[in-house]
Amino acid sequence: VQLVESGGGLVQAGGSLRLSCVASGSTFSAMGWYRQAPGKQRELVAYIFSGGSTNYADSVKGRFTISGDSAKNTVYLQMNNLKPEDTAVYYCNGGSAYRNGYHSLNYWGQGTQVTVSS
Repeated sequence: VQLVESGGGLVQAGGSLRLSCVASGSTFSAMGWYRQAPGKQRELVAYIFSGGSTNYADSVKGRFTISGDSAKNTVYLQMNNLKPEDTAVYYCNGGSAYRNGYHSLNYWGQGTQVTVSS
């Protein structure tokens, strides 16, 4: 199983980026995006179930949108109105649904750096 992310980079505050994650070798009933800033714990930013329902961390609601293309086995994270506090390494994760929530499985991408300058 392999998850490959792309789309990170450097952007000014207020700008946008779109992350992509292509999964190969398996399909997942749910997929998520995590991020980890220096000195902080990895946090779940957003996830999507195979049926299309989504959920977001409060810190990104209204600014980030997660979507998926099952034909391409790809999940996206559209990030708008980026803030300096969004700076982190973003990781794609393969997961499953568990008790109406997201259960992370041990399938991770290599991470992609997102840096937002003020």
